[in-house]
Amino acid sequence: MLTLYHAPKSRSGTIVWVLEELGVPYETKTVSIRRADGSGGRDPANPHPHGKVPSLEHDGQRVFEIAAITLYLTDLFPHAKLGPRVGEPHRGEYLSWLAYRPGVLEPALIMRRLDVKHVPGMMGWAEAGEVEEVLNSVLSQRPYLLGEEFSAADISVGGTINFMMMFKLMSETPVFKDYVARITSRPAFKRMLEKDATQ
Repeated sequence: MLTLYHAPKSRSGTIVWVLEELGVPYETKTVSIRRADGSGGRDPANPHPHGKVPSLEHDGQRVFEIAAITLYLTDLFPHAKLGPRVGEPHRGEYLSWLAYRPGVLEPALIMRRLDVKHVPGMMGWAEAGEVEEVLNSVLSQRPYLLGEEFSAADISVGGTINFMMMFKLMSETPVFKDYVARITSRPAFKRMLEKDATQ
């Protein structure tokens, strides 16, 4: 059984969306987390080593962090075709986009939010404006990050674009708006929102 440790209105919604797209049975255990406004706290029932979400348990294995869980799930359930398998076209690009969200996209936009100046050569991510340029360029040439087919990379990176635009941390370019409309029209995204609202 797949067990997802989840906190409503948090990053773990990404994995709820992945699971809904996969269409496989899973259970959700709601845990409390420390919130940016100072509310909440670490939940002793949460197996994540830092008390964060998401964390996934499956057949005695624990997987944590969005990129790792997404890759684990899409490899575990290849029939859903949410991620290229080893040796298939776009596999390297898929892995790169999964790493891009936590390694480049989120840090760049959080630094923008905190008004911290990017220092080239000292930080492992790019400046926020450059990140927007790269994503705009890629998505202006294709409907999804890997080309013509939707993948879990669109859930991870696209979901972040959607969230950051809602909070005015990313520019609402026509390319981004069209892309976000495309991915958030999916039934699995709507189911994720409904589940999050009832927890």
